Formats: sequence, C-alpha cells, structure tokens
Amino acid sequence: MRLTLLLAALCGLLLSACDREEQPPPPKLFESQRNAMDKAKGVENTLQRQADQQLQDIDRQTQDSSKQSE
Repeated sequence: MRLTLLLAALCGLLLSACDREEQPPPPKLFESQRNAMDKAKGVENTLQRQADQQLQDIDRQTQDSSKQSE
C-alpha cells in the first residue's frame, strides 16, 4: 500500500512538472523612468567627483599660499 501511494505521488509530481508552459517575460514597467534615474545617478557621481577635485585644488592652493607667506 505504501508503495502504491509513493508511486502515485511520484507520478503526480512528474506530470505536474511536465505540464508547465513557459510564461512570457514580465512587462517592462517604468523602464524609461528607471533609465532616467540611472542616468541622473551617473550625472550625480560626475558632479560629486568634480566637487571633490575642486575642494582638493582649493586646499592645495591654500596650503601653497600659506607656505609662500612664511
């Protein structure tokens, strides 16, 4: 009896696994908005690097001018 029950369960699992159809890919919701956000993040990173570089330049010039006045 256990063997029959086990075989029936196994057959059910095999049949349910074979019955799956490929589903279409999900719709690309808000793709243009995501692309715009990614682009904005790239611009933000560029601006941040430029600001950091500008601060370094200011610090360097300030240190150079203080050394010259000594």
